[in-house]
Amino acid sequence: MDLTAARAEADELGRFRRLLNATILATFALIVIGGVVRVSDSGLGCGAAGSGTEGWPLCGGRVLPFLQQNAVIEFSHRAAATIVVVLIAALALQAFRRLRDHSWLVRGSVAAAVLVLAQAVLGGLTVEHGLHAAFVAAHLGLAMLLLALLITLHRIARPAESSPPVDGSRALRATAAVATVLLFGTIVAGGYVAGTEGEGTPNQPILGAHLACGEQFPTCLNKFMPFSYGRLVDIQLTHRLFMYLTAIAVLAMTAVAVRRRAGEPAMRERFLPFLLAPALLALQIL
Repeated sequence: MDLTAARAEADELGRFRRLLNATILATFALIVIGGVVRVSDSGLGCGAAGSGTEGWPLCGGRVLPFLQQNAVIEFSHRAAATIVVVLIAALALQAFRRLRDHSWLVRGSVAAAVLVLAQAVLGGLTVEHGLHAAFVAAHLGLAMLLLALLITLHRIARPAESSPPVDGSRALRATAAVATVLLFGTIVAGGYVAGTEGEGTPNQPILGAHLACGEQFPTCLNKFMPFSYGRLVDIQLTHRLFMYLTAIAVLAMTAVAVRRRAGEPAMRERFLPFLLAPALLALQIL
């Protein structure tokens, strides 16, 4: 590859990364807005379960919502989702037209487009089924997979000279992989816990699995992990079990990183994330 072609390719990768940065930020904002929708009980702000197209993709049978708080909050989530769809479509188009030699960028961008469309359909099903816990958990899990894919694409799209070397430690890679899988399970289980809050009817409300143990933590019903005390208790304890296993895996990963830092000077430049991980996990537990 001559110098001119290499420079042109670097420019294309730079434009792709800038668009990818915007997409990652927009996707993260979308997830945060989704959290606001949940805590404000706005998930059905555009229509009750079974309302069909009047509740999704329309909002109360209208293109634009009534100026009612829950409807506006729910609609803002959909508007943010539309922005993410447009950004990912642009990302896939740019990768397909300009970066065909980078097969992983093309495949990853197309996969992101498929995921975001599946996420949109799943969002509609979540509303149609009255925020059923399984749909809420799946919706959150798919969002996290999409964000993880976009971050992975960002790493792949970095110039070789600016990318940190891949660590060769099997122990570090293994503990990081286990921690990632367990963290994903914790998030999905947390989504399921949140989804149980919407179960029940006005005449027979269900408080939800988040209150199944009252205010007790780490105990539950004056015991530690008392499974088989009811469905909601089991759901809450499953979330806690994932959290405990994640904490162990993150601490193990950090311990491996500390040992490698002492023996490898190059590891010191990449040590900060391994310190932040347990700190962020502790904040999340608190």
